[in-house]
Amino acid sequence: MTEVQWDIIAAKYVASAVKATQYPVEGWDEIAFLGRSNVGKSSLLNSLTRHKNLARVSSSPGKTQTINFYSCQAKKEEERKAFFAVDLPGYGFARTAKTNREQWSDFIRKYLENSERLQLICQLIDIRHKPMPIDLACYTWLQSIGKPLLVVLTKADKLSKGAAATQLALFQKTLGLNVDHIISYSSTLHTQRTNLIQKILMHVK
Repeated sequence: MTEVQWDIIAAKYVASAVKATQYPVEGWDEIAFLGRSNVGKSSLLNSLTRHKNLARVSSSPGKTQTINFYSCQAKKEEERKAFFAVDLPGYGFARTAKTNREQWSDFIRKYLENSERLQLICQLIDIRHKPMPIDLACYTWLQSIGKPLLVVLTKADKLSKGAAATQLALFQKTLGLNVDHIISYSSTLHTQRTNLIQKILMHVK
């Protein structure tokens, strides 16, 4: 018999913030998503929630300039869980003014280091490229925070299955991760959607 799995059955935008006083007041657990600009965070959130326009998708990197909170409702048979999916601004967008980059990095850092409700950080990395210094530096810093960390390799549909498997193995070796802490994903094909949702819900009370 197939094991019943968690699924996200509803989601909606709740708030945008650049400081703690603007965070939602509900005491729900938070799952944060961050990565390089244009890595596909909005597309992944839309795919996970099966909500085409939940998070705005843009072809221009750097469009997300605030911390965006989305309430998510999950179900497994009669059991229910609620949490916030937190979309963080992309890092490494060169055309953003330096002062803005410093401001963004400051409020992102404060959120990640200080949010008591943050249960899991998902770092998104484009599977098509070799590990980039900025991604590796971010990963090292995220490890220092001490929160559970999951690496999500996006845009897996852009590679053949063999090439995607090779890249997955490369990132596993480079970052020293086992299969429980890294996953490939296609927001177009929704590949690994169910698996990623299970990994997320493990961290939601």
